[in-house]
Amino acid sequence: MTVDILILVILIVAALATVMTAELIRSVIGLAVTSAMASLVLFRLHAPLAAVFELSVGAGLIPAIFLSVIGMTRRMDPEALSKLRKEKLRLYWALPILVVFVGVALTQASLPSLPVPAAPPLAGDVKTILWNLRHLDLLGQVLILLGGAFGVVVLVKEMES
Repeated sequence: MTVDILILVILIVAALATVMTAELIRSVIGLAVTSAMASLVLFRLHAPLAAVFELSVGAGLIPAIFLSVIGMTRRMDPEALSKLRKEKLRLYWALPILVVFVGVALTQASLPSLPVPAAPPLAGDVKTILWNLRHLDLLGQVLILLGGAFGVVVLVKEMES
């Protein structure tokens, strides 16, 4: 019981530190610690699959991408930043309206309901469950990792040219 409370206190402190700090590097480190603590909570709640995914993506991939992007960027002067914001606003002003419209349309559409097969009981270790029972989850995990890696490659290529 005290271990759970300690994990939750560390989780809350790390989350607050992530949001409250002004330095990006410290914020990324706080995000990684928050995700690691969230994965510990998931392990304690007997959800090892969710915990493994949270640990690998939330505490591994996302902070690595953030750190690489922080390392590749440079500060802009306030005038150039203001000009860039105005240009983006001019280009993307309709995007929030489109997102709301699509969201409302999707929630109001009557889609045919497909029968959901009963899930097999999950018994065994994480390796057996991932490789034998949860193929789509594993495929999704691989696609997310590849998407992050390709995103970093695209950012590096743009910086070099």
